[in-house]
Amino acid sequence: MTTALPAQLAIQDTTANPAPLGLLAFALTTILLNLHNAGLFGLDAMIVAMGVFYGGTAQVIAGIFEWKKKNTFATTAFISYGFFWLTLCGIITFPKLGLAAAPDKISMACFLGIWGLMSFVLFLGTFRLNRALQVTFFLLVVLFALLVAGDIPPGNPQLTRIAGYEGILTGLAAMYTGLAQVLNEVYGRVVLPLGPYQPK
Repeated sequence: MTTALPAQLAIQDTTANPAPLGLLAFALTTILLNLHNAGLFGLDAMIVAMGVFYGGTAQVIAGIFEWKKKNTFATTAFISYGFFWLTLCGIITFPKLGLAAAPDKISMACFLGIWGLMSFVLFLGTFRLNRALQVTFFLLVVLFALLVAGDIPPGNPQLTRIAGYEGILTGLAAMYTGLAQVLNEVYGRVVLPLGPYQPK
């Protein structure tokens, strides 16, 4: 007597795409911070709140949902950059609360530099994804490089201001990538092209 093995069930993923949320959380927070870096306004609670609640928390949530979709790249990127924003807000607020000393130029250059290195490695991964992400991550790597150069002692405010304008472009590229996915899904056709990867 043979016992039939139970048939394997294939569960269809019908959940929404979390990538636009992660991209837009990164984009809007990046634009606002870099409007500050460009010299348009000061560093205030608006930027810190965006960093905690949207750039930080929303990106982490998007990364967790990407994990459920088995998307290792997006999981790593969204959760990492979400906690980058939370860490940056901690760097800003901890000294004001008397919890830690404010970082000097060298430590900030190291902080930004290590994030730039990680961003460069992730940029290499975008060559198997799409052109829009390639542009976004390339601009992000350049942004970190400019910010590091601006913080290397004794500091270069002009480079930081240039980084601000470049960071606005970085945020706009991420915004385009996120909104393109939303509109393309809503209309069921390519409204805003992403330049998908074409394997040879």
